[in-house]
Amino acid sequence: MKRKQAAAAEQPTLDTVAETALAVIDEDGPAGLSFRAVAQRLGVSHATVFRRCGDFDGLLSACADHVAASLPLVPPEGDWADATETRFTGLYRLLSRHPGLVALRAGRSWLGPQMLGRLVEPQMAHSVAAGMDADTAIRVYRRLYLLTLGAVAFGDHRDEKKAVTSARAALAALDPEDFPTLTGAMNAVLPVLVDHGVYYEALRALIHAARAEHLPAEHLPAEHR
Repeated sequence: MKRKQAAAAEQPTLDTVAETALAVIDEDGPAGLSFRAVAQRLGVSHATVFRRCGDFDGLLSACADHVAASLPLVPPEGDWADATETRFTGLYRLLSRHPGLVALRAGRSWLGPQMLGRLVEPQMAHSVAAGMDADTAIRVYRRLYLLTLGAVAFGDHRDEKKAVTSARAALAALDPEDFPTLTGAMNAVLPVLVDHGVYYEALRALIHAARAEHLPAEHLPAEHR
């Protein structure tokens, strides 16, 4: 009995499995993730990892929720626009550190308790409290979420030099007669590919547009009332 209890105590928790799987993704790339790769790092059988997660989707969901646990907890009081920007810039910065996980999660919803509890529920609740109906609140949330996910999915900000080098090579291979604008404006195009400011500008534009269209006048800046 004691031997069985000791063996059970040595089994990795789901959070430990997720943390290890995330390290595999970050270090070896999305293609490196497998039950065996995680099991080797943990010093257990791949069947043990499988039992913890159920299947590969379960492993990815565990990774996603492990990451989401680091999202900022934004107080519900205060300005709606400021709080919304804080929540989504937090999501952007967090996901930018794990582009491999974003790639593997493509097409899958992020519906773990940490994501729902730290981002979706407080954002929805804040929007409704500020004056939006539920349908408008979820549509506004969805626009901001898709912008954020897309900004992360289409660029690896962990190695910006590599991203620029790859893009430069791709543009240099184009025929200037077929692509005169891209090849002629290469020096203008390349820096924007890794410019975080592009995301922040787009995020603020969506937030300000949603506030102006859907919230009562008291939520607008004084100069726009």
